[in-house]
Amino acid sequence: MAQTIVVKVGGSTWDSSFPGRTLDDIVALQREGQRIVVVHGGGDLVSRWLDIHGVESRFVDGLRVTDEKALPVVVAVLAGLVNKQLVAGINALGGRAVGLSGVDSACIRASRKPELGFVGEIDGIGVDLLRSLLDAGYLPVVAPIGVEGDGDSLSPQLLNINADTVAGEIAVALGAEYLVFLTDVPGVLDSEGKAVVRLAAAEAESMVHAGTIKGGMLPKVDACLKASAAGTTALILDGRRAGSVRSALRGEPGGTRVG
Repeated sequence: MAQTIVVKVGGSTWDSSFPGRTLDDIVALQREGQRIVVVHGGGDLVSRWLDIHGVESRFVDGLRVTDEKALPVVVAVLAGLVNKQLVAGINALGGRAVGLSGVDSACIRASRKPELGFVGEIDGIGVDLLRSLLDAGYLPVVAPIGVEGDGDSLSPQLLNINADTVAGEIAVALGAEYLVFLTDVPGVLDSEGKAVVRLAAAEAESMVHAGTIKGGMLPKVDACLKASAAGTTALILDGRRAGSVRSALRGEPGGTRVG
């Protein structure tokens, strides 16, 4: 039976083996008949292109401040360069990928966080377009750019949104069986640097307060906890390890199950 699997791919997993090691599992799962949605980040590449354009990268609580100068670069890199690299990589491996952003069909609607400029907090996910692509046998690759709007009221304003949050919200909206984060670490690490096999909500809260879970891992764990509460199996895996996704789906050891 086909399962819906949302995979968040971080730019940190795109090493010299790109697109092979990161994408092989994804393409194999699609060939097996699974319904795959890929959500991607690309913060390191965004920072490099901002630097090329003479725009300073600034962050508040791990979120990129996106002002009028930064927004066009962020959109161009995420919805353009990174998204199309991933689509091309998946298709080159025999997959059937289609690239889009949350602006398409207004499938990611968000409210602006004024203190961060043009950064959005998700208000709603529309899944009709994603379901149509999945039903037709395609693999949607989603860039984390949304549109400002609430309900039927839409603005043409584009907003930069945290990709981890996008992945979690899409998983919940689709009722996905799995939410998988591919990272450049073995999973959620404890105070001794060892991967936690199973992370319950109470333990996650304790590790956050202790500062053990911090930085870029925070939105991943938050997204996993929300998805897990909705009935989705949430996993944080080492995307550098070949076969990590299919191994985890078979129940083999590796990574962290959250929730």
